[in-house]
Amino acid sequence: MTTDPSIENPAVKVVDPSLESESELAFEGALRPESLAEFVGQKKVRGQLQLLLTAATMQNRTPDHILLAGPPGLGKTTLAMIVAYEGNRPLRMSSGPAIQHAGDLAAVLSSLVPGEVLFIDEIHRMARSAEEMLYLAMEDFRIDIMVGKGAGATSVPLELAPFTLVGATTRSGLLPNPLRDRFGFTAHLEFYAQSELEQVLARAAHLIDLPIKKDALAEIAGRCRGTPRIANRLLRRVRDYALVHGGAADIAAVHAALELYDVDAIGLDRLDREVMKIILTRFGGGPVGLNTLAVSVGEESETVEAVVEPFLVRIGFLTRTPRGRVATSAAWQHFGLTSPQGSATLLDL
Repeated sequence: MTTDPSIENPAVKVVDPSLESESELAFEGALRPESLAEFVGQKKVRGQLQLLLTAATMQNRTPDHILLAGPPGLGKTTLAMIVAYEGNRPLRMSSGPAIQHAGDLAAVLSSLVPGEVLFIDEIHRMARSAEEMLYLAMEDFRIDIMVGKGAGATSVPLELAPFTLVGATTRSGLLPNPLRDRFGFTAHLEFYAQSELEQVLARAAHLIDLPIKKDALAEIAGRCRGTPRIANRLLRRVRDYALVHGGAADIAAVHAALELYDVDAIGLDRLDREVMKIILTRFGGGPVGLNTLAVSVGEESETVEAVVEPFLVRIGFLTRTPRGRVATSAAWQHFGLTSPQGSATLLDL
């Protein structure tokens, strides 16, 4: 009798499309391409993955372990699914926060079938004991199980079926070097260009049967921070607006829907604007410390640092200095404010 490993261990999720509803499958189909040929963007990474997977198929072996690094929403989970699909292999999904003990990882690894793809999201958040067990599993496809306690404890080796580990991380710098070095291929995903996002949106609109004009797609693409996940989310909001108001998904619907959801012309949302206005108006453009800024907007400092600041820094509205956060001249111009005397000089140092 075969036991479902996800029942024995809640850290494991076995991908089983039969458990999904028809509408969920259609929705996932709109968001997640099944092959590298359908995947839009990340041209260099796609070429590297295609070579790795094709070579593995020609040699009748499991592909090397793969590390996917990059900001959230760029397609790391989708690429992991494609690795399994391209090689016609089963896929097992888990996450770093769910693997908090070596026993959790041992249960996952021992239940893998030959050639299976194991995807661990946020792999940098695994417990240290599990990371150390993973070293041997990745190199030699075996783990050592401790039996007994104290002086009588013995180590029993357990052979594993050959598998491919696909790890995803938004903070590759937090991975220990021994773990990072055991991946045969590391892919660094970049933010998408607007033309690529328009292709992503056009494909999603077609698959969800949403007639939408090119200028409307271009407007959405310009407001989604270079991230396909945000692009698809905004597309759904435009679809909802057009459906409720009984109109077409045109440029007017895009403007009205995104204004309703507080997304401005360059993709700033309510919290982004609140952070910038606090820095500009209350602190004269900065510098202002992270904790002071977080208290001023009523958010946790981790939220401001991890969610808000990366985009503001990337578009050149904010800089981080040893004294605190400082607004740039571009930020003053965008919000239609005049900077105090000398603030631009402080920024340009």
